[in-house]
Amino acid sequence: MVLTQCKRRGIHDARVLEVMSCVPRHLFISGKSRDLAYGDFPVPIGHDQTISQPYIVAYMTQALELRGSERILEVGTGSGYQTAMLAELASEVFTVEIVDSLLKQSKQLLSACGYKNIQFLNGDGKRGWPEHAPFDRVIVTAAASSIPFALKNQLADNSLMVIPVGDYREIQELQVLRKVGRDFLKEESIGCRFVPLVDNKA
Repeated sequence: MVLTQCKRRGIHDARVLEVMSCVPRHLFISGKSRDLAYGDFPVPIGHDQTISQPYIVAYMTQALELRGSERILEVGTGSGYQTAMLAELASEVFTVEIVDSLLKQSKQLLSACGYKNIQFLNGDGKRGWPEHAPFDRVIVTAAASSIPFALKNQLADNSLMVIPVGDYREIQELQVLRKVGRDFLKEESIGCRFVPLVDNKA
């Protein structure tokens, strides 16, 4: 998975590749779908949610430019796989999930894996987690029609956000944004497909 799906497609961050090799992806997928854990595609995890394909997880994680001291806001805990990656590579992870049952399942698994640098919130990810802002990085694992203002507002200066933007029924744009003062500079993007970012109005 790491060699053929990630490294050969341009994932070059040694720390990201190492963590991809060490975190057991299959643990974050249950039932018959577990056999598909290492395939080059997203896998359903219930509640109309998916675990992203390995390359996309690696791409988004690499785009965050993590060095180990960052405080990260993750919007969309989902299976907890991306959360585990972040917890391995950063200082603190604050993860928000709107589906309570998914959050409980992921929290139990991540705790069993020994992670102690993750805080969990059942809530509307579009609102972020203002009590713990500002964040050095923000990563959103579902497609937003536009970038939520609250998430922009919770970024520290010279920080990064990785977020898929666009209609969930179409190809979206995975945007990498850097905050410089009051400006947000788009540094790179690729096409992607994510489930929609839902809120309490959905």
